[in-house]
Amino acid sequence: MALAAAAVVAGGLLSACGESGKPVLNWYINPDGQDTLTQLAADCSTDDYDIQIQLLPTGATDQRTQLARRLAASDSATNLMSLDPVFVPEFANAGWIAEWPEEWASKVVDDDVLEGPADTVRWDDGVYAAPQWANTQVLWYRKSLAEKAGLDMSQPVTWQQVIDAAAEGGGTVGVQADRYEAYMVWINSLVAGAGGDIVSDTEAGKDAQVDIDSQAGKDAAAVIQALADSDAAQPDLTVSREGTSLPFMYDDNGEFMTNWTFVYKNYEPGDGKDFTQEQFDDLGFARYPRTVEGEESRPPVGGIDVAVGAFTDDLDQGFEAATCVSNAQAQQQLAANDGLMPSRQSVYDSAELKDAFPAELLSLFQESLDAGAPRPKSAYYNLISGAIQASWHSPRSVDPDTTPADSAAYLEAVLRGEALL
Repeated sequence: MALAAAAVVAGGLLSACGESGKPVLNWYINPDGQDTLTQLAADCSTDDYDIQIQLLPTGATDQRTQLARRLAASDSATNLMSLDPVFVPEFANAGWIAEWPEEWASKVVDDDVLEGPADTVRWDDGVYAAPQWANTQVLWYRKSLAEKAGLDMSQPVTWQQVIDAAAEGGGTVGVQADRYEAYMVWINSLVAGAGGDIVSDTEAGKDAQVDIDSQAGKDAAAVIQALADSDAAQPDLTVSREGTSLPFMYDDNGEFMTNWTFVYKNYEPGDGKDFTQEQFDDLGFARYPRTVEGEESRPPVGGIDVAVGAFTDDLDQGFEAATCVSNAQAQQQLAANDGLMPSRQSVYDSAELKDAFPAELLSLFQESLDAGAPRPKSAYYNLISGAIQASWHSPRSVDPDTTPADSAAYLEAVLRGEALL
């Protein structure tokens, strides 16, 4: 134990200063756009400190776990962190991230920031992070597959129509259904798209109202069951993630795929990629599918907020650095380079973004953000998400007649402390 403690202390001392002898601000990032983020860290370093990138795991849940362990131990070397917006309330409530003073908060949450992203960084009347990029999902698809199935993509489509069209055309439907945060994202949007909620009255904390045992919950479960039972289900459905369905787009007849904004840049030819212009021209995009006919879809909403660790030695340096890596220029680079869309309206309006994306795709991204379904905003979000993931996984076992009711009972027990995740 003594040796381990010495190693921790030594590690902390090493992380405090860089090779130049200047203080180092460690910035824990998720893997999306890491080349651009590394350049931003270098550009935003100053004569007073260097910003050093530390890479987090790929999954949002694993990212949360690593950061929570460090911050629960009052780690002063966890200075900046890229947070999935759903974890801001929990980290703020626990005292793990610093509240921004008005002089800094006014720089990162101003009239240029879209209201959805701005709301994600607020908790208990305070600002606890800087919105960096705002994410949403759309329906990506092979135009030739949709045409083969006779599906009119100029009109809103339902999940059932997409599943049927993929099966009839010999294609597949790509989703995120592994037991991790993105599966919760899918379930939340399905429930919201049927006019319901997973939970409500989240301000009540552990006494929040559990609503998933409803007709909306059954409608959501019916979509998952329909895909799982269909020939359109991809073979890795139960462990599918954002990256696993990407290769199916140009495999055989192709696919319909719900996924984030980065997809366009992923398939764009160039920079040593194997995709041809002919393949890229066959890539279509449309509004997220409807859960039920006649009810507007509620696309997923995500993104990244940059928070400052509450135990950072010099908080002003942290606020300055976080402001720099999330400013309009930084957002423009992340969008143009990596397809990670901005949280600022001025960046959407910039010439750089209009050159990088088709006008109709930019409009679709903004429309989807405006109509999106945020996940429950709660200090106990990790419990809510974990209970839903556990109850609804595997997707091949989801049943509209039992899964919503069983998950509601389990979630209520978890929130009351009568059951463990």
